[in-house]
Amino acid sequence: MVDYKDMTEEERLAKAQKPGKDAMKMHPFYGGKVEVVPKACVRSFDDFAIWYSPGVAEPCKDIAKNPDMVYEHTWKWNTVAVVSDGTRVLGLGDIGPEAAMPVMEGKAMLFKYLGGVDCVPICLDTKDPEKIIETVRLIAPSFGGINLEDISNPKCFDILDELRKDCKIPVWHDDQQGTATVEVAGAINAMKIVGKKLEDAQITVIGAGAASIAISRLLLATGFKPSNMCVCDSKGILNLERTDVNENTFKQKWDICKKTDGAGKKGGMKEAMKGADIVIAASKAGPGTIPVEYVDGMADDPVIFATANPVPEIWPWEAEEHGVKVFATGRSDFPNQVNNSMGFPAIFRGVLDVRAKTITDEMCIAAARELARYAEEEHEGGINAKYIVPTMSETDAFISEAVVVGSKAIEQGVARLKLSKQELHDKAEFMIKRSRSLTDKMMKDGYIKPYVE
Repeated sequence: MVDYKDMTEEERLAKAQKPGKDAMKMHPFYGGKVEVVPKACVRSFDDFAIWYSPGVAEPCKDIAKNPDMVYEHTWKWNTVAVVSDGTRVLGLGDIGPEAAMPVMEGKAMLFKYLGGVDCVPICLDTKDPEKIIETVRLIAPSFGGINLEDISNPKCFDILDELRKDCKIPVWHDDQQGTATVEVAGAINAMKIVGKKLEDAQITVIGAGAASIAISRLLLATGFKPSNMCVCDSKGILNLERTDVNENTFKQKWDICKKTDGAGKKGGMKEAMKGADIVIAASKAGPGTIPVEYVDGMADDPVIFATANPVPEIWPWEAEEHGVKVFATGRSDFPNQVNNSMGFPAIFRGVLDVRAKTITDEMCIAAARELARYAEEEHEGGINAKYIVPTMSETDAFISEAVVVGSKAIEQGVARLKLSKQELHDKAEFMIKRSRSLTDKMMKDGYIKPYVE
């Protein structure tokens, strides 16, 4: 990872824009990022009598007698659907289901490479919450879990709540729970670096969409105090004086108003950031969403997570020039990536390994604390201002995270299988390392074509 401190402004911007330029070359070169290949042996064409007719009738009858046997006979035990209507894609907004496909394919690729989880991208040609709910219910028997993705708020909350009521498999909204998990992990370690206690820290959340609301909820469950939390949306600070927010217009925002009352603050983003020890922004893509002069009003040794994609709300070099001690983004090409890529692959690995029925906040908090612990205790040199959470290259971090999630599911009584921590570790290690080795092998043998500029 290149350090941008000694680069010119032009060089910094060129570096930030390079992933997008490369994407426009490499996406058409590969024609998509995932494919389906056989995982069972084909010793001869006679084997198709086993895998298809007539042999396949026997596992079908077995499942008909005992539906849970579907986990033994099919891919359900290790397969997730990532479902989107394309109404809130990255920082691009409502771009439609076809335009959302590259993101969902990328999600599927991360699921497989980082978590050893098979994933099918499904983009729906409807914005109707009821139709989305009904569609997910109808396809659920084919999958071991459902990952809702890039669905606009507030309907994303209602869709998740409805599906969690009666689906027999875990359904989660990654923009809520996944993002929140990793940002909470980062916040825990960032506070350690600047020498501030969670319960004393003044925290401001910029944005009040799905991610921000979930981040706020998990931060409060982790140790931050409601009286020290200020959440600010596009119209100003969420407090009890807001007349445009109530139980009927946006229940989740009103809940924040009641819990925090804006930490006693009034006004907009400038006032919200004043005196803050940490600002977590999950709002409008920048640059310039957070004016640099607002940073000057923060507390000593401030922390900023600017997580909008594809461009953070403020550039890291701008923030650091104004005294920010720890800066994080949602991008993998800058230090301190605190986006959901360190969350969902391992969380679903743990969930699938115990055949969990749901994903609880407690499971997410367990994952967050484990990510924070791993970075501090397992990484050589521990945590520092440029390293607050593990990176995607740290395979063992995903394994550890999967283990604590599976263990928490068992503890909470939402797991169909009860495995020891060692069994969970061995299973996660095998699946994750197998997936990475498989990709490396396919590249080496030419089944994944080499890309040469």
